Amino acid sequence: MQDFEKLGLFYLGRQYDVAGGKTDDNLVLYDSRDLVTHAVCVGMTGSGKTGLCLSLLEEAAIDHIPAIAIDPKGDLSNLLLTFPLLRGEDFAPWINEDEARREGLEPAEFADRQAALWKKGLAEWGEDGARIQKLRDSAEFRIYTPGSQAGIPISILKSFAAPSKAVLDDSEAFGERVATTASSLLGLLGIDADPRQSREHILISKVLADAWKAGENLDLAGLIPRLQNPAFSRVGVIELESFFPSKDRFALAVRFNNLIAAPGFAAWLEGEPLDVDAMLYAADGKPRISIVSIAHLGESERIFFVALLLNQVLGWVRSQPGTTSLRAILYMDEIFGYFPPVANPPTKRPLLTLLKQARAYGLGVVLATQNPVDLDYKGLSNAGTWFIGRLQTERDKLRVLDGLEGASATQSARFDRQEMDRMLSGLGKRTFLMHNVHEDHPEVFQVRWALSYLRGPLTRPQIKQLMDPVKAAAPSLAATAARALVDGPTAVPPSELRPMLPPEVGQVFVPLRGKPPIGATLVYRPMVVGCGEVYFQDAKAGISVTEPFARLAPLAADTITLDWSSAAPVELGPDEFEREPAGPARFESLPASASKAKSYSAWSKGFVDVLYREEALEVFKSPSLGECSKPGETGRAFRVRLQQAAREARDREVEGLRAKFAPKLAALGDKVRRADQAVEREAAQARHAGWSSAVRFGAAVLGAVMGRKTLSTTTINKAGTAMRGVGDTIKQTGDVSRAKENVTSLREQYDHLEADFLAESKAVESRIDPLTEALETVSVKPKKANVTIKLIALAWAPFWAGADGAPVPAWS
Repeated sequence: MQDFEKLGLFYLGRQYDVAGGKTDDNLVLYDSRDLVTHAVCVGMTGSGKTGLCLSLLEEAAIDHIPAIAIDPKGDLSNLLLTFPLLRGEDFAPWINEDEARREGLEPAEFADRQAALWKKGLAEWGEDGARIQKLRDSAEFRIYTPGSQAGIPISILKSFAAPSKAVLDDSEAFGERVATTASSLLGLLGIDADPRQSREHILISKVLADAWKAGENLDLAGLIPRLQNPAFSRVGVIELESFFPSKDRFALAVRFNNLIAAPGFAAWLEGEPLDVDAMLYAADGKPRISIVSIAHLGESERIFFVALLLNQVLGWVRSQPGTTSLRAILYMDEIFGYFPPVANPPTKRPLLTLLKQARAYGLGVVLATQNPVDLDYKGLSNAGTWFIGRLQTERDKLRVLDGLEGASATQSARFDRQEMDRMLSGLGKRTFLMHNVHEDHPEVFQVRWALSYLRGPLTRPQIKQLMDPVKAAAPSLAATAARALVDGPTAVPPSELRPMLPPEVGQVFVPLRGKPPIGATLVYRPMVVGCGEVYFQDAKAGISVTEPFARLAPLAADTITLDWSSAAPVELGPDEFEREPAGPARFESLPASASKAKSYSAWSKGFVDVLYREEALEVFKSPSLGECSKPGETGRAFRVRLQQAAREARDREVEGLRAKFAPKLAALGDKVRRADQAVEREAAQARHAGWSSAVRFGAAVLGAVMGRKTLSTTTINKAGTAMRGVGDTIKQTGDVSRAKENVTSLREQYDHLEADFLAESKAVESRIDPLTEALETVSVKPKKANVTIKLIALAWAPFWAGADGAPVPAWS
């Protein structure tokens, strides 16, 4: 069996002879970089579309490329059904028992047959349990179920948070985010709103835009009062009351209130945040294949969530550096209804934007459908690869041909419509036509056997069975509290009045966050806040950065000297504190030292000392690549970035290998031609046979490396056949000895060249492994002169006091 574990190449199957109705030995190895220009997979039910797309995701996982796969039907969860030992008892919990009954078999017997079927199928395609184990080891697999606890639930709260600065600064991107979010929200209410004409859409869009521009995060509960009482009085040039009367705004707010009050809606607010980076990479930087199962949702809920997810993916893409290598995959199965040719659901705009822009950042978008007539093929003209299986109607075929022709025109590629029509008409089960604008011509291939057990859609209990161990092993998602502040000095009885202070004593208020517990009252506790900046510099590590630091130190009744070392860090800058209390509140009494301005001068010096002594900037360094992490970058994020750097370095080295071996192979072909000319001088009757042998040998060797980027068994056999042909021809001339010497020399050159190529390829593959190499830690200490104090002041920290008087921080 040929070696298909190639650098950056996806093993999809073998070439298929449509006329002969059979596969040959030539492997179809798809260059992962070609997926950066996106792909479309079209095929009717039973065409093998699911097997092809799951195989593509399997290959991505083996190559350590993460993916987010949106699954409207439930088929993609089969990616977790991988059994390296290929035993019947492994298959047994996942078989379709109805299918077993139809075949008159007991479940255990049917499971054994499925295991045997998979073992045999894998063997026929050169695969085995070891490759299944490699798949499992290469990436983490997760199933997310928004609105359900079956898999890993997803909280949508972050989806209404203010977008990143990159999106805020891009007026087009910001407008898309606002419009899509507004459309998604109205879709939940069953309102099909025109962004330009619907007053509901315009109102929600303006509320979102104003809040986000001000840096405010919103959730559905916070949106409701803003709809009823917006912070603006005009919409365009029309008074708000004329444009959208308060009575009607109240009715809209009530509809949203009823939505979030519904018992089932709580599931949308529980679970992990909708965080694209976390869905693509684990905490240690290992790639993830995240399957987002939405089969259990209603149509409006699906559109709502997919639109939110696509917006988050778009925001993540724009935060990445540019690359020509594949960084990640976004796959969506059964795109029908999400990307129609005429209508504009909230999912269409972000999909169009991703198809146009994501390629520059290394995100490959793969879309699949069995309904080609219901897709916007103008939008899909950005796709560089088309996988087309058996189609149901002539209308479907004509629609696909239109899409192929448009994609070819966009990519300036040649397109022969008549030839493409002929090839599409001859496709059978598990055979696909691949039209790749990066290749010279289309090819038909048969899909390899999937490593995963393709048992069909999984039920929610089955998804729960798969994900319960993952959820049990995951760290708690509960929010952490600043326990040092909660367990601070014993509170003194609070007063209703705010203490009077001399003007030279500065005071600020820690911003209030969240909602009060039932029956709680607001109490302000005195603390001291220190905000400063530390400049870290290390020329060798390439570090020149200023880092902010802020700490809150508790005050006791007898405080004279502050212990800054035990003060709690807070993520607030000097300009983020409030100047007035949040509302009616009680105030704890101040120690005498906090009323004297000279105390703050002494505390400021102590703050400088503790920052100088205790703070250091630590970064990670990769010994193999020589790169350092960025300040504040976690080891996980650094390893994620190193993987992309290693992949780009690998791609460059592979191109170098091809350039290195090409002239050597050309020289080898030239030697074959000269040997053939010698044969012709010896025997005129062998001239034609000798020439053919040389041509076949030269084409086979050159094609192996320069054509499909691999050395197949077929190529070697063809080369061997050509060499034997040279020997036979010279035997006929009587000059057997010299012919054998030439053949032996050529064969030795070929063997050495092949060994060198394989050895250097393996060396490239194993040289760098960012996931496992030990990262070095570089620690940079500051100079005392590089510590700058921005704020030392009395800080009133808000607490919620319950009936028992126990204080709970109100700013976390």
